[in-house]
Amino acid sequence: MKTFAVVLSGCGVYDGAEIHEAVLTLLAIDRNNCTYQIFAPDIEQYHVINHLTGEVSAEKRNVLVESARIARGNIKALSEFNAADYDAIIFPGGFGAAKNLSDFAFKGGECKVNKEVEKAVKTMVEANKPVGALCIAPAVIASILKNVDVTIGNDADTAKNLEKTGAHHITSNHGEVVKDSKLKVFSTPCYMLDATMSQIAVGAENIVKAMIESM
Repeated sequence: MKTFAVVLSGCGVYDGAEIHEAVLTLLAIDRNNCTYQIFAPDIEQYHVINHLTGEVSAEKRNVLVESARIARGNIKALSEFNAADYDAIIFPGGFGAAKNLSDFAFKGGECKVNKEVEKAVKTMVEANKPVGALCIAPAVIASILKNVDVTIGNDADTAKNLEKTGAHHITSNHGEVVKDSKLKVFSTPCYMLDATMSQIAVGAENIVKAMIESM
């Protein structure tokens, strides 16, 4: 049975992992007869957003602790990740990918990526194992690998910033998966498009299936 590492970036679309994308990714993995282990970096969030008002809160939260909400407590610090133990790694979206796993939200193509995230992605690529990313998370992968084919959907400004990393952006629609065959990198737009829950489920299912087929 194949095992996915799923990397989260908090809990909540505006300052962490997008919950629908995270849960539907886990469901897709399970429905395709694979297992998963959830990870998150043990770091402070960039900031905390009140998801009711959209305003920034003065409180501080930890990415690993917040991600544990989605994982129901079954989660490991990303520092414990070992590529040899997993067949694939996948990153759901949400602003946490662009604020906590990297600073793409603020610096675009000149962003820096969390060192543990960078190491996890590079070691999987070096081992010829698939890497997946949903929504805005492909920007993190692009910032690490540079010359890679990825998609964030059809948002021209975000695609332009993404290509400043050296990556090649491919426009995509609901449920479509872009594959970089050489690097085994897979991406799908999800909530980077105006999407329904069903469309997110299709995107998650399609990217997980595509990754499994490449193993």
